[in-house]
Amino acid sequence: MISYEPFYKTLREKNITSYKLINEFNVSRSLLDRLKHNKPITTVTLNDLCSYLDCDVQDILKYVKDE
Repeated sequence: MISYEPFYKTLREKNITSYKLINEFNVSRSLLDRLKHNKPITTVTLNDLCSYLDCDVQDILKYVKDE
């Protein structure tokens, strides 16, 4: 399973709020909902998030082995 837990850690470290993502970077609320519920996102979206946050892929997601 892919977890977006690192995404929220990165947001906290960079002091970026959901409000800022929505209003300054035009991130949709539906995307934030997808991330919150660990639903799939495209590599294009992943690329955009890395660009907005000036971070690496591992700062957005991690792989968690299914039990």
